[in-house]
Amino acid sequence: MFLVFPTAFYVDVMGLSAASMGTILLLVRFSDAITDPLMGFIADRTNTKWGKFRPWLLWSAIPYALLFWAAFTVPGMLSDSGRFWYAFATYALLMVAYTVSNVPYSSLNGVMTSDGIERTSISSYRFFAAMCAAFIVQGFTLPLVSKFGRGDDIKGWSATIAIFAVISVVFFVITFFSVKERVQPPKHQKPDLRQDFLDILHNRPWIAMFGMTLFVFTTLALRGNVSYVHMNYYVDPEALRSFIEGLGLYAAPDALQHPGIGFRALDTFGLILKPGDSPTAIGFSLFNMVGSLVNIIGVLLAKPLAKLFGKKMVFTVGLAGAAFFQCMVFFAGSTDVGQLFLLNFLTSLCYGPTIPLLWAMIADTADWSEWKRGRRSTGFVFAGMVFALKAGLGVGGALAGWLLAFYGYTPETAHEPAVQYGIRMLVGFYSGGCFGMGVLFMLFYPITKKRELQMSAELEERRLNDPEYDTPELGDAAAT
Repeated sequence: MFLVFPTAFYVDVMGLSAASMGTILLLVRFSDAITDPLMGFIADRTNTKWGKFRPWLLWSAIPYALLFWAAFTVPGMLSDSGRFWYAFATYALLMVAYTVSNVPYSSLNGVMTSDGIERTSISSYRFFAAMCAAFIVQGFTLPLVSKFGRGDDIKGWSATIAIFAVISVVFFVITFFSVKERVQPPKHQKPDLRQDFLDILHNRPWIAMFGMTLFVFTTLALRGNVSYVHMNYYVDPEALRSFIEGLGLYAAPDALQHPGIGFRALDTFGLILKPGDSPTAIGFSLFNMVGSLVNIIGVLLAKPLAKLFGKKMVFTVGLAGAAFFQCMVFFAGSTDVGQLFLLNFLTSLCYGPTIPLLWAMIADTADWSEWKRGRRSTGFVFAGMVFALKAGLGVGGALAGWLLAFYGYTPETAHEPAVQYGIRMLVGFYSGGCFGMGVLFMLFYPITKKRELQMSAELEERRLNDPEYDTPELGDAAAT
């Protein structure tokens, strides 16, 4: 939601300026510098019969869902400043709840198994499901808003997010009951927040991953926000209408009189263009759905590619390809709808394999710390990456808002030549350039395929032979 729809909701529905939206998205990031490492510190020191990380999924589920709904709901009778502060407060509280949930959730990848290939496999399953969710959320949100709102977008957003929030609680509970923590820190390790900081500052792969994650999520937030503006105000509506008609998603008069089962199903989710309708919402939904479907293919390819070439090689090449094709979006004309969809397809195909590899590689940086320094703080390591992720979301959202304001964007001025040029620059070279910065950080990531195998083998030997380590069996016993 916060990769794609902040501009659609905060600017076009809530009525904030693009600059105000950018300020909100960035200001909240300052609190994350405290809450994220603090949550990692707390999670590493949590000891329950369910483990260190699992219980936080259950404890945070309902607060997260309520704040998720509140962040996309607009109370009536608020002034302009009231809307700003309401948006700021609900977004800030939502990000705290996200931290409490996501830091432990992400850390599970590092403690469910110590095997690098299994971690890639776990991460691939996770992000296959995540891309299915992205397909639904990015594809159906605007049509559902229109369907539930019936002309009242505020009502439509509130109803749509309420459904997503309830579903999130169900899935948090499922996750809690279906995972198991196996990898434990060395038995002799003492809690030490200062030492945790020193460990990551001396952890070269962690630093490389932090910088790369920051720029990748800056790109995703920038690209997501500006893609909505690009589709809504740059792409020619009649060219988009023709493209949708070519896909068979146009409701001709005879189709409305005798709709088939498939036609009725698509119409239920608002994916049928009817006479007189604007093609933008459906076009943007289809654009996102194509990207999500192709990302799913990329996620499925991640494990075999990583097994063949290593995580670092696959990630670096994939991210470089995504950077190139994203830059090419700048050159697509307003009527080149097919070209825009093709570039989206190619960008997503390159980026897709990197999605699960990111989190598997972060788990490897926790191994690196244990291998090099004899200490393991999985929650703290992942907390830093969650902070980089959220900082990227904040910076990307802020850049989108501020740069759109710099080029003079408002819904009323969106078709002026200077604004159109700015939209193309943001969705093309700015977004692609941030991907490119992520590639540079990957060049300094030292865990190659050969190094990963060496590290895994030596750590396994230590755990088997050193009495100061918990074996997986002892770790399971300690957790229960």
